Amino acid sequence: MIVVPPDRIANDLLDALLESYISREGTDYGETELSLDDKLRVLKPQIKRGEVLIIYDESSESFNLLSREDYLRQSGEPDA
Repeated sequence: MIVVPPDRIANDLLDALLESYISREGTDYGETELSLDDKLRVLKPQIKRGEVLIIYDESSESFNLLSREDYLRQSGEPDA
């Protein structure tokens, strides 16, 4: 697994990646249903702050998003 810094991805590609993740995962935002744009406004700052990481999996040649905690748990890396 490779962590891809968000500043290494063009904004339009980052938006497409996040839209794909939101559509695929059916993320839960609580009692209120949010539009895709609203979900992007919630998720994008989490990516920029490093709370959610963009992960590239070489074996499946695919991208995914993981919380920083989940990534550290899966990778066995100490929290930096």
